[in-house]
Amino acid sequence: MKSDTMPSRRALLAGLAAGLALGRGALAEGLPTVAVTKDPNCGCCEKWVTHLRDAGFTVTVTEGPVNPVKARLGVPRDLASCHTAQVGGYVVEGHVPAGAIKRLLAEKPQGTGLAVPGMPVGSPGMEVDGMEPDTYEVTLFGPERRSAFARYRGGELA
Repeated sequence: MKSDTMPSRRALLAGLAAGLALGRGALAEGLPTVAVTKDPNCGCCEKWVTHLRDAGFTVTVTEGPVNPVKARLGVPRDLASCHTAQVGGYVVEGHVPAGAIKRLLAEKPQGTGLAVPGMPVGSPGMEVDGMEPDTYEVTLFGPERRSAFARYRGGELA
């Protein structure tokens, strides 16, 4: 005879499976996984991945040619950087701070994604001891328009 206070074996197994499916990032903050494609020889990309993980994201990394990924995902050449990521249906190009990505995912603006072109000194992954961080713009881009999404100095909002 089954007790009304005890869950069934099926309910226990379903709950366990649901918990495991959430993964570390979802349990931490409800954040989707970031899928990064990077050159295997790039150290700054690895530092950016660490920045994202420290901010609570789960990150998967694929090493290999990055330019075909950029072209497939619609990253304009003038916004290109050293690595490309996908998260929550958006593209993230370059050393975009985790805070900007979280804002992107929360606000869900229309666009392809965010980009920090080049490799600004002090941006996440590009910290250089003894050098003042650059002030740089995070650009929201899409096929028809671009706009300033945020302005940072180093890893902090400017």
